[in-house]
Amino acid sequence: FSKLLTKLAEGILGNRLAACVQMTDIRSFYLWEGALQKENEVVLYIKTTEARYPDLEAWITEVHSYAVPEIVKLPITGGLPGYLNWLDSTTGIESREKEK
Repeated sequence: FSKLLTKLAEGILGNRLAACVQMTDIRSFYLWEGALQKENEVVLYIKTTEARYPDLEAWITEVHSYAVPEIVKLPITGGLPGYLNWLDSTTGIESREKEK
């Protein structure tokens, strides 16, 4: 992956905006300004919390080179408690177990 992508992932993690960033190469086909586009791109799967999402979205929007980067939020509706605690603690949120 490019140095730019590595820097993006490191910035997200360094600012504690997420606990994990995964990258994978993809081929995208989409319409942009009425024309069919075909691009090699990289998808970032960014694992964060509801509390950190607004800051993450703002940061990506500020540093991304695309006018409209694809940012899609998928809710976490459940998961292994230990993993969810790690996600919270890594992003600076108190452990879910402590809230109980």
